[in-house]
Amino acid sequence: MTSLKLLLRAAIVGGLVLLLLIPLLLIRGTIKERERYRDQAIERVAQSRAGAQSLIGPVRVLPWTQEREVEVVGPTGLKTRELQTEKGFDLQMPARLRVQGEMRPDERRVGLFRVPVYSWHARVQAEFTDRDYAPVVGRSYGQPYLALGIADVRGLVGTPNLRVDGRSIALRAGAGALEAASKGLHAPLRMQGDAASGVLSDGRKVELEFVLDGTRSLSVVPVGDDTRVDIASSWPHPQFSGSFSPHERSVDDRGFKASWAVSSLASAAQEQLRRNLIADAEVESLTVALVDPVDVYTQADRATKYGILFVLLTFVGFALFELIKQLRIHPLQYLLVGLALAIFFLLLISLSEQIAFWQAYLVSAAACIGLQGFYLSGVLRSWKYGLMFSTLLTLLYGALFLLLGSENNALLLGSLLLFGILALIMWITRKIDWYELGKRATDPPTLP
Repeated sequence: MTSLKLLLRAAIVGGLVLLLLIPLLLIRGTIKERERYRDQAIERVAQSRAGAQSLIGPVRVLPWTQEREVEVVGPTGLKTRELQTEKGFDLQMPARLRVQGEMRPDERRVGLFRVPVYSWHARVQAEFTDRDYAPVVGRSYGQPYLALGIADVRGLVGTPNLRVDGRSIALRAGAGALEAASKGLHAPLRMQGDAASGVLSDGRKVELEFVLDGTRSLSVVPVGDDTRVDIASSWPHPQFSGSFSPHERSVDDRGFKASWAVSSLASAAQEQLRRNLIADAEVESLTVALVDPVDVYTQADRATKYGILFVLLTFVGFALFELIKQLRIHPLQYLLVGLALAIFFLLLISLSEQIAFWQAYLVSAAACIGLQGFYLSGVLRSWKYGLMFSTLLTLLYGALFLLLGSENNALLLGSLLLFGILALIMWITRKIDWYELGKRATDPPTLP
């Protein structure tokens, strides 16, 4: 009978732990919802200003039209010959491409959310070799042009300054052959020869300066045979991604500087861009993003994953007090303390939207520890026991904060924490006669 009562007691406590999973899951759902609101705020800024930006080119484009006679089988099976016209483009990538610029950061507020934006003051230099366009039967070549891909042309501030072989040329709307990959601009070039054959020599040296507004991220496609990219900013928290990492970078409180050197031998961007003229194919790029140094939603979500551990450890402490000190704790009191532990995470996410994350954590932890210390001093009939539990909870909250601040070592620290807690419990209970305690724990739990 005694064993059955202990088993029932353990089952009740276990059921309460499972029950408290419901509010913890609801809180995690709230965090995900706030993340969606944050993403919507980013979309609103992108719609009103300009979105994430990317740069492709410049590249030289030589359009052509070709007529050929083909044999066609009609509905009756009769074979006839007809003239068909095909249109296409020849893309010439720069032999050397140099992209430089400074991302000047700013922030836009949408309600409670802050969205990083920037103005990119860019300088682009491209060098091309002469291109022969040999005669092909039935093919005629049109006017060549420079094409420049920009993801969101609304971000252009003022008029870009384009110089081709030392002379200024006005850019026109539309990316021409690059439209399948990106929006953008183009500028006409001259060719030497006639529509059947000749040499494309105009645009050996291209220089371009412009200011481009964007939201959060900037990508550059390394279309040159030899591509060099240098980007600097006063934003101290960059995130480098894409297909290539910078070969040199420095990041400190004053900002960052990053440099890429990409060869066409190491990149498939040129071939991918050519395929993109006829099919929607992804193109390799290098990307830098201005990120929030403290993503409160990611940290709060990670914190809630430890919520069930908080509840379980607290309930284990209660159970030890019940058995060792013969203090009766009602299941309802277990539940109230568990809810107080769960409400910490809701306070954390709501306060972190208003103040710094560490401040929100400190306020939330102090409020919940103070509440539970006051309540437990009455439940355990001793302010000393209440103070002891408050101290243990303070250590637990402190350990969680260290876990959140050490993302790379979170698994190791969490494993060591669990091992240490288990070792402590085993050390405390190593000399307990559980059979004797079970004989004394025959009375059903009652409210104090």
